[in-house]
Amino acid sequence: MANKTIVMSKLRRLLQLHTQGKSKLFISKYLELSRNTVDKYVLQYKLLELSLEDVEKLTDTDLDKLFFVQVKEDLTPRQKALYTFFPYMEKELRKTGVTRQLMWEEYIAKHPDGIKRSQFNEHYNRWCRKVNPVMHISHKAGDKMYVDYAGKTLQIVDKESGEVQQVQFFVAILGASQYTYAEASLSQGKEDFIASVENAMQYFGGVPAAIVPDNLKSAVTKSNRYEPTLNETFLDFAEYYGTTILPARAYKPRDKSLVEGAVKILYTRVYSALRDKIFFSLKEINIAIREALEVHNSVKLSGRPYSRQGLYAEVEKHTLSPLPQKRYELKQQSFATVMLNGHVYLATDKHYYSVPFQFIRKKVKLLYSAGQVEVYYKYNRIAIHPRDYKPYSYTTNPDHLATTHKFITEWTPQRFINWAESIDASVKEFIIRILDRKQHPEQAYKSCMGVLSLVKKVGEGRLINACKRAIEYNMYNYRTVQNILERGLDHIDQEDHLEQALPEHDNIRGNNYYK
Repeated sequence: MANKTIVMSKLRRLLQLHTQGKSKLFISKYLELSRNTVDKYVLQYKLLELSLEDVEKLTDTDLDKLFFVQVKEDLTPRQKALYTFFPYMEKELRKTGVTRQLMWEEYIAKHPDGIKRSQFNEHYNRWCRKVNPVMHISHKAGDKMYVDYAGKTLQIVDKESGEVQQVQFFVAILGASQYTYAEASLSQGKEDFIASVENAMQYFGGVPAAIVPDNLKSAVTKSNRYEPTLNETFLDFAEYYGTTILPARAYKPRDKSLVEGAVKILYTRVYSALRDKIFFSLKEINIAIREALEVHNSVKLSGRPYSRQGLYAEVEKHTLSPLPQKRYELKQQSFATVMLNGHVYLATDKHYYSVPFQFIRKKVKLLYSAGQVEVYYKYNRIAIHPRDYKPYSYTTNPDHLATTHKFITEWTPQRFINWAESIDASVKEFIIRILDRKQHPEQAYKSCMGVLSLVKKVGEGRLINACKRAIEYNMYNYRTVQNILERGLDHIDQEDHLEQALPEHDNIRGNNYYK
């Protein structure tokens, strides 16, 4: 019977499923136990005439004594040496490159009369199942950090109104050392989730090779057994920290059992410590959580001579990648279509940013933080700019523009104003009016260029008079000045002749049109 024993957590779950009316076949498959093992414990449960409530009141020790009544033989010296070696072996296996074969060779070197490798592995598996009822998966140091939220929430109370607010309980655990971090947050939303994950890595003092979240909406947009769709902001966060996202597979409890086990333990060690206390702020409750967390990490692991803190310091801390100097800047996203001028519009700031002209008319995605704007097309970044909050302005990389557009970057509003001022104050006023109109800068620059270039054709005097006349008409564009010059209206001084002399034209609507 000794070879058929199971851990207490599985026994409790077996009895729960049995009392719920589940078949022995279902229990066998669900708990990965043989039919004979299930039959044996169900029969013993009936013979003992226990209720499920009776079982739940028993400690694991009492339950073990009740169901495993067989006499356990004293361990032989060889067995004692073997089981003394296992805690050390478990710790060593977490180190990169260490295998069971190497551990067996080390064991035999110390104990030449020891057992063979196949028996060695079998005994080790039994030992693991006994001391670690949550799960036994070999975790390498620095490899994975598991993250999740507890099912139960905590509370903070508003001092003024007495209103009670539910807050989320976030948990992160390093796979190899089981070193644990926890905090309270206002929500499970993307911003709060990423902040909690980042706080966990700051607490651990480094970055794991991979982050394993449950299928949280903040992390996984669409779950899939093989290729889940990840939240793009969380993916960008992982890229910034140089790590990978490996979502736990849906309906695969072994993928996330480590963090779920940690949550169960923290329920006892943290929730119990906080249950009778009232907290008035998130900061206050997190201070209390941190104190309870330090106690939790310093307690020795079951069946081991070391704590989570000790194991972390010895085997895992140095394997984590270094943290970047600056914390991650959370990015927002929006979508836009590239305009014909090769720019995209960030509606939040009412600002325009250039992209390579090849993407004109393409729909792109903008990721922007407090200091930076990135433009993506089909998951490839095609442009990056410092963020500019000035509305109705343009940030342009000349290399993005087509050859026909590049000349625009050589001009600025001030350059046109200075040019106009060198001719006359009225020309300057006219140019300023063109620039002040709500239109695309390229259009304004072309209009200014057209007006000022007329000086070569008609001279400064006629251009000055034409600009004065256009100002009287309250019309500010190149075509108006051109029509005035072509029809000689710049020579007419009598204001009462203006309406009569003004020619019929689609682009000239009269000086009363905009009043």
